[in-house]
Parts: sequence; C-alpha cells; structure tokens
Amino acid sequence: MKFLDQAKIYVKSGDGGNGAVAFRREKFIEFGGPDGGDGGKGGDIIFVAVNNLNTLIDFRYTQHFKAKKGGNGSGSNKTGANAPDVIINVPIGTQIYDNDKETLLADLDEANKRLTLCRGGDGGFGNTRFKSSTNRAPRRADKGWPGEERWIWLRLKLIADVGLIGLPNAGKSTFLSVVSSAKPKIADYPFTTLHPQLGMVRLSATEEFVIADIPGLIEGAHSGSGLGVRFLGHVERCAALLHLIDITSEDIVSTWRMIRNELKAYDMCLYDKKEIIALNKSDLISSEKAQEQKKLLESVSERKVYLLSSVTHQGINELLRYLQNYNNDYKLKHSSAQDGYNPIERL
Repeated sequence: MKFLDQAKIYVKSGDGGNGAVAFRREKFIEFGGPDGGDGGKGGDIIFVAVNNLNTLIDFRYTQHFKAKKGGNGSGSNKTGANAPDVIINVPIGTQIYDNDKETLLADLDEANKRLTLCRGGDGGFGNTRFKSSTNRAPRRADKGWPGEERWIWLRLKLIADVGLIGLPNAGKSTFLSVVSSAKPKIADYPFTTLHPQLGMVRLSATEEFVIADIPGLIEGAHSGSGLGVRFLGHVERCAALLHLIDITSEDIVSTWRMIRNELKAYDMCLYDKKEIIALNKSDLISSEKAQEQKKLLESVSERKVYLLSSVTHQGINELLRYLQNYNNDYKLKHSSAQDGYNPIERL
C-alpha cells in the first residue's frame, strides 16, 4: 500500500428539504385547512478516526464528498425524510486544517474520535406552520436551508512511542527490521526510506511500544534539502527520539550537532524532546575504537551513548529495555496529569 500523509478534499453537507404547500381534501370535510409538511434535514459530514488505517491514500482518488439533500415535505403533514450522514474514516492521528493549511480545525488523535465538520441544512417549514386566526389558508412554504461546504487539508501524524532519526544510511531501517516485524526497504545507498515506517517492538506478552522510522535528514533539510523536514511531523507525538549515528562517520560530533540543529530549526518542542543517542554499526570497528567514539560523544552531548550493532545484536536488548521503561514512565506521568492524579496526595 502506498503511503500518503497529506490530502486536500472538498466536503459539502446536504441541503434541507423544502416545505410543502398542501390543503386537506377529504369528502364531507369542508375547509380542511393547510396540511403541508416540513422538509427533512440534510446529511452531515462526519470524520471518524479508526484503527485499521495508516495512510491517506484513499483520498488521492476520491476528493469530493457530498451528503444528500433532505426529502421534501408533502401533504397530510408528512415531514420529508432526513438524509443519511456521510461518514469519512481517517487514520488515528489525522489533523484537519482549513484551506489556508494553518488553521487547525480538529485533531483526531484517539480511536473512534468523531467530528461533525459540516452540518446538514435544516428542512424548510410547510404551510401548516404559517396558519393563524387571520391567515386560515396560507400558501407560503420555505425552502430548505443550504448545507455547508469547504475545502480542507488532511494531514496525518503517525502515532508512535519512539521516533527514529538520523542521517541517511545510519542503519535506521536495518535496526527497525531487527527489533520489530516491519520489513522496510534496506540498501547500501542513501534515502532508501522514502516514507515513514512503523514497527511494533514486543519485549514480552504485556510490554510493547511502537517505533516510527522517518526518512533521513541532511544538513539544510529545514530549507528543503534532501527530502526536507516534512516527515518530522510524524515524530512530534513521540515520547522520545532515538538518534542513530553511524560510528564509522568521519566526525560523529558534527553529525550529532547537525541533526540537532535541524530539529531546532523545525520546532523547539521537537528539539527539547527526550533524545537517546546510539552509535550504530559498532561491529565495523574495533571495540577499543568504539569505546573512544562513545566517550567522545558522551563528553560533548552530556548524555549516555549506547553502542549498537544490528548485525551482532550488540546493545539491542539493553536499549530496548530502557526505551520500554521510559515509555511506561512517560505514559504514567501524562495519564496522571490528565486525570488530576497527584501521588503525593495519596501518601
């Protein structure tokens, strides 16, 4: 399945049905009076976040969504039928923007979260509504109210616990294929990853987290170099960023700083996010040289640095255990904050 994380679509809710002008005509009933019914309501445009989608590719081929018009009223005070709503299913993590691509209308970041974006028009009144003591036979009926219409942008931000960042060919795709059942494209040339990949890491029957691998960043990505920073939006929701660096690079410190600068240029919130640094491909150099590179980067970054090898699995288990524990603590902290839970108050 092709991956698409942006789409522009047109949506229009249904118009309301027209009211009816009618009079009661029955044998032996004189002056039956008005009995025109109201029109029915037009259909709504409703967006729903569902679990079984992970791309917006369907909106490349279907870009116009229109709800039906409500039924017209009729005699005998019959109200027109309400039109059915149009339900548009989108992946969890989909954001809905106005046509200016800046005004956020909704963020569907939870399963089954719904948004009625365009409400259908109300039905018009039939002539029964206008009868009075001075107007016994009104011949007035209103037309239905028009529905709402607009162009909108859909933008998908994948829901993941850990975001995988680094230069092209840092070994991110290989790492993802080793720690999860994902099967990303792997090759010995840059930019083999052209769109984000998700992988589920399972440490036990009850412990699991999701890793998102995005295309590699290069210097000047924030200004459009390479594939740019468009895909960084997919790691904005992550609890932490796993920064993989090729240990055979000429200058690992400059590589680390360059990626950090690109994050800073994109968004300070992403720059301030928890970063775990790992030197990958440690099997390609001697253990003494690997330890030297590790200590050098630790002294500059003032963070713990992990040594990894996706081939020999060196350091993999230790790193995954740390990521799992951090993700558990992160979810507990944020769920407690949302629920108003304060552990100190319960001591």
